[in-house]
Amino acid sequence: MQGKHSPCSLETMNTIARRYFQDLPREVAVVTAIAFCVALGYGIVAPVLPLFAESFGVSALAASAVISLFAFMRFVSATPSGWLVNKLGERWVLGVGLSMVSVSSALAGTAQTYSQLLFLRAAGGLGSAMFSVAAMSLLLHSVDPQHRGRAVSMYQSGFLFGGLAGPFVGGLVVGISIRAPFFVYSGTLMLAVCTALFTLPKMPKTAALEKEAKKSEVVDTMQLKEALSFRAYWTAMTVNLVTGMTSFGLRMTLIPLFVIEVLHKGAQTSSMSFLVSSVMQALLLLPVGRMIDVRGRKPALVIGCTLLTTSLMVLTASKSLEVFLVSMMIMGAASSFLGATPSAMVGDIVKTRKGGQVVGLYQMTGDLGIIIGPLLAGYLKDSTGGYFMPFMVSVLVSAVALAMSATVRETKPKMANKLSQENYETTSS
Repeated sequence: MQGKHSPCSLETMNTIARRYFQDLPREVAVVTAIAFCVALGYGIVAPVLPLFAESFGVSALAASAVISLFAFMRFVSATPSGWLVNKLGERWVLGVGLSMVSVSSALAGTAQTYSQLLFLRAAGGLGSAMFSVAAMSLLLHSVDPQHRGRAVSMYQSGFLFGGLAGPFVGGLVVGISIRAPFFVYSGTLMLAVCTALFTLPKMPKTAALEKEAKKSEVVDTMQLKEALSFRAYWTAMTVNLVTGMTSFGLRMTLIPLFVIEVLHKGAQTSSMSFLVSSVMQALLLLPVGRMIDVRGRKPALVIGCTLLTTSLMVLTASKSLEVFLVSMMIMGAASSFLGATPSAMVGDIVKTRKGGQVVGLYQMTGDLGIIIGPLLAGYLKDSTGGYFMPFMVSVLVSAVALAMSATVRETKPKMANKLSQENYETTSS
């Protein structure tokens, strides 16, 4: 019986691989592997970081500042990192950025004072910005329009699965020492550095992109001022900002408290809700990526914003655990759409040109949302004494993103639409 079913299983896996990963350049697989290593390491160190900071005898606020400073340095470094990408190329900026995070993390594991830890995490935030801008720029630069959605979805799947595995591995590592996760994190990042430097080509560009560049005779570098003249770019940045504020900021800050104070459940229920959301996102990432390539960016963006708005409305009305879990499932589905679609739109705007600063500003909006989202949500909860107001404000900002998405023009080239439809029909048959 085992021999009878094995070929079928192998054939099924091959069919899935052909449908989702065919025609993607090598760079996509490489940056996905790098994303997995980065997220795995961060998932290991993140749960112990506040505890390690408090071991130096500082307040809870000071311990939280270690996390906030990392995010702030990512925010302020995004645009300069884009400039470096334009000047030096994605490959080296990516490698240097990952090296900075790796070295600073290893040194953080040896920190003897709170000030040392704070400084090293700030340096890590700078390197993280360099890596993320370079990786996204490389990804968008390496694929043509009819594969851009799948490429971004595949890249984000690396972060998702690495993030899911990280806490599990971290639970084993922290038993050795509270400092051990920092060295493991450094090791996973160094593995990512080696992957970047030894497997990425020096000048990543597909033959299709070279042909398109020669045909259109485009300028080599896209200026930020030009990108800001496109309404689609503003829409992508707005959606990225709202996603950072809600799916990350609100979810990480208030939902654990909401589970305890309103639903009267424990921390285990909160963790389960995050897992439910992540599993839903993981199941939809690759199909959504294919939809983005076949149907276009605008339909996926509208669906994602609709799902996000719906999930927040359901969350606002949640009075039972069952309704709350439904809202988290819908939020996970929204994340699968909103993680990839705006990035694909930015790639359509940049086209074959260097767009480090354009990508940097786009990434900056997501970091800004992650920074101000928790602050705004916490302020509204404290000032109103409940969760209704912060949840409703989240609904409103999500509705703004939905309105912009519904009125923006499609950015995917028509020829790419035709090619994607033909590929879809071929692989489906």
